[in-house]
Amino acid sequence: MNHYEPFSVVIPCYNHAAFLRQTVESVRQSTYPDIEILIVDDGSTDDSGNVGRELEQQYPTVRYIHQPNSGPSKARNNGIRQAKGVYVLPLDADDLISPDYIADAVTVLQRDPGVKVVYCEAEKFGEKQGPWKLKPFSLGLLAHNNMIFVSGIYRKADWEACGGYSEDMVWGREDWEFWISMLKDGGRVVKLPKVGFYYRIRSTSRRKGMTDERKRKIIHYINTKHRDFIYDQLNGPLRFQKRLSKRYNTLLRTLGLLKRV
Repeated sequence: MNHYEPFSVVIPCYNHAAFLRQTVESVRQSTYPDIEILIVDDGSTDDSGNVGRELEQQYPTVRYIHQPNSGPSKARNNGIRQAKGVYVLPLDADDLISPDYIADAVTVLQRDPGVKVVYCEAEKFGEKQGPWKLKPFSLGLLAHNNMIFVSGIYRKADWEACGGYSEDMVWGREDWEFWISMLKDGGRVVKLPKVGFYYRIRSTSRRKGMTDERKRKIIHYINTKHRDFIYDQLNGPLRFQKRLSKRYNTLLRTLGLLKRV
């Protein structure tokens, strides 16, 4: 690494009082020397506010921000907007990172301006443990599913250029839509060949609450906002059975039943 540029970790927090301190401490163990930590309390009703304010008083690099409950997209955008870092890591308030994740990612980003996102191997912990097996990145796969967890590292300038996280996407998977926004017009992705991210599995995780209705709303939103990208990658719209989208669309085109308007 040639030099150290300011780095910001943005931690949206909603009723994560039991985990917040551990998450912050995992960031503070990072080998990268210039990190600010912004805790964005999204209207928590538990003791998260007290924990956040205690951490702010304890550590000069921690800043506590409170907002009315508005969802993770607005919390991330709020924190990133106030962040001073050249680079950003969004980190949920119950997850952890390894000490070398940030330093290794910044080295890649400094070395190659054409790289937009750096992430890593990941492990699950909590109610379920073991490697988080994610498919290799490609735009074709990104068009029908996500393979980059929310805690990828990127430049704040690229967050700004793509419009940030969609605050009207309130059904979940907003990180997937964000990666599409950032990467659909170009930019490389690098996955570090080491475990640097630890994803906590809990019975109350948002991923557990996905319903068919919410899934349909997410698919409709992505088909509408990113129509050109989706049609280019999948020969037509994203379908409810996402992984079959390209095969089904290609068949319909062959039969003359699907045309691009």
